[in-house]
Amino acid sequence: MKKMDYQNVKGTQDYLPAQEVVRRNIRHTLEDTFILYGCKPLETPILNYTKLMASKYAGGAEILKEMYTLTDRGERDLALRYDLTIPFAKVIAMNPQLSMPFKRYEIGKVFRDGPIKAGRFREFTQCDVDVVGIESQSAEAELMMMTIDAFNKLNIEMLIQFNNRKLLAGLLQYFKVPQLKINSVILILDKMEKIDQVTLLKELEEQNLSPTTIELIKHFLNANPTIAYFEKYREENELIKQGYEELIELQDYLQVLNVGESCVFNPFLARGLEIYTGTIYELFLKDGVIKSSIGGGGRYDNAIGGLIGSEEKFSTVGISFGLDVIYTAMEQRENSADQALVDIFIIPLNTEKEALRLAWQLRQQGNRVEVELSGKKLRKAMEKANRENIRKVIILGENEIHTKRYEMKDMQTGEVEQFEIL
Repeated sequence: MKKMDYQNVKGTQDYLPAQEVVRRNIRHTLEDTFILYGCKPLETPILNYTKLMASKYAGGAEILKEMYTLTDRGERDLALRYDLTIPFAKVIAMNPQLSMPFKRYEIGKVFRDGPIKAGRFREFTQCDVDVVGIESQSAEAELMMMTIDAFNKLNIEMLIQFNNRKLLAGLLQYFKVPQLKINSVILILDKMEKIDQVTLLKELEEQNLSPTTIELIKHFLNANPTIAYFEKYREENELIKQGYEELIELQDYLQVLNVGESCVFNPFLARGLEIYTGTIYELFLKDGVIKSSIGGGGRYDNAIGGLIGSEEKFSTVGISFGLDVIYTAMEQRENSADQALVDIFIIPLNTEKEALRLAWQLRQQGNRVEVELSGKKLRKAMEKANRENIRKVIILGENEIHTKRYEMKDMQTGEVEQFEIL
């Protein structure tokens, strides 16, 4: 019989126990932090109608190219979710009875048929927090503070770059970029740190912008603009005015919360998704182990109303972390394979039933216990305990059962403790 050549689907990955322990620690740390900030748990379906995921209030043209689509036996057009944001917006649209403001978190798998690189897969886990019902920049500030708290607990130094889509859109209006091309130009500017300026300007020229407009954009690119740069344009354009005032408000919050050092204004940050309407941000590792962002988000006030066919605005802000990219960063920094997955290892010598009962009692006390049930000889069993860095070992023979006492040996210190069998 020919042996099967098994392999994972490109862009997917198995996580063995030592790896999964680290991933679970990341997940639990993030989840515990979300709960501390008053977020409620939510779970949405992986499988959705294509119409929902392809809505104009969803991810935009670029991300739709990466969407996995399929049909069921009823010939309905379905899609795997590519993020957790649109399924969340659907929940708010379908449940008007929810009390506002509403904060939710969700940790779940999403799928994108996109390019693969370090920490970026086609099946990956996102960790999202979204807030509905808060108009002020206090919502953005709290999410940014929550992010810094979570990554401090993971012992990861990170930087949040932030901007406001209204600033860019307003400035491009002022530079006489045609309204229908503003989103396309914003997406080109978002490549500022990924491509050289010659290539970027060439892409702008391909948009058939006027030479005057391109010259104004070029001057903006070279001006190294701060938030103050936009003040002179406040009275020239309403969007610039709104974006500037929102950023000043956000900056005031960040200073009071004492997180200003971890949050830096980036005038060229645009975020690829057209869904965003105001403040936007992306997360980067300070040590540069991974160059691309490890998370991001922003304000998207039009998505929920758009999904229910209403012009009503729902003030909504979200942030999302990629669990896989965080794990990749931690994996490159630490050797997780040395972490023991078991606290106590019981080696029975023809006492399997009694060993299982003792293991049950020890587990009730919160210990992680493994019983050697494969019939290994004592020497081989001890080698397994050493190899897997299990700290405490119990050898349970007939004598221990007869005397109702056993010894637990600490493999690191050599110390031996005696206990009664209950």
